[in-house]
Amino acid sequence: MSFSKAVDLLRLARLASNYGGVSLAEIEREFECVRRTAQRMTQALEQVFPDTEDYVDGDGIKRWRVPRRRVGEFFAPQADEVAALELAVSTLEREGLKREVSQLRSLRQTIDLLMPDKRRAGLEADEEALLEAMGHAARPGPQPASDPTVDAAIAQALKGPFVLKIRYRGRRDEASRERWIEPYGLLLGARRYLVGRDRDREDGHMRHFRVEDIEAAETTEDWFARAPGFDFDDYANRAFGVFQNDREFGEVVWRFTADAAPHAARYRFHPGQTSETGRDGSLTIRFEACGWLEMCWHLYAWGDQVEVLAPAELAEMVRDHRRSDFPGLP
Repeated sequence: MSFSKAVDLLRLARLASNYGGVSLAEIEREFECVRRTAQRMTQALEQVFPDTEDYVDGDGIKRWRVPRRRVGEFFAPQADEVAALELAVSTLEREGLKREVSQLRSLRQTIDLLMPDKRRAGLEADEEALLEAMGHAARPGPQPASDPTVDAAIAQALKGPFVLKIRYRGRRDEASRERWIEPYGLLLGARRYLVGRDRDREDGHMRHFRVEDIEAAETTEDWFARAPGFDFDDYANRAFGVFQNDREFGEVVWRFTADAAPHAARYRFHPGQTSETGRDGSLTIRFEACGWLEMCWHLYAWGDQVEVLAPAELAEMVRDHRRSDFPGLP
């Protein structure tokens, strides 16, 4: 067996060690091969790992599964993987996500326990070298705030899902008051927002609650059924940032000048964006979203290198704020 085939076989064993195993179609996609090659790979898998199980799942698809204990010894974390984990921990710390930081630190301790002693010293040295070369750019923003008891209650409620009882003060409230929320998820950005339905409101609309302004939270035993067909990613993608306004939702079209086009082409303004390059070298970006004010904040940084073609209301909002003296682009 060639070295490359041995590596592919180990990759396949790793795929097959998950709970559901792996199918021929999944092997074809992962290794970009034809069906006959995928079949030969499963034969090699059964030969090298005699404990390989094959079974037919509930959809009538044949799958192969390797017991995890048979493949675990072949895999150990690499220095760049562990460094990425540590970088994620420091990033979450800066964002004030203390619960997630604690969970990742626990994961790191588990990795250390499972790592062979002979590999630990070298990996730690490589990891330290990588981390010394990484840093966070200073960015202004709200100071992260987190209450572990509130975070734990939100996490527990989302798992249920259970109704969450919170004490919350909105921007227009003179004092905090108790609310009963059906939580659907968390939006992460400069601030964290709990997204859910307020049971005291009969309109059924999703509302955003700033986690930092939740003074207390308690998970109840009141289970609720999420709205059928609701997709949190689709919901989040309706906004340019976090603000949702159905009256603003619609097509957004920005045209960047030929000078700014190469830079803008590397940007992901929205998950659903499409782009078109004009004959003059300009770049036109299209997507559907709401959140005009947050769009204005972003567009200002591009000066006069971007023109809003739609919607007309957004074009009017930025018209008098397109500067020509910015020395650089975002």
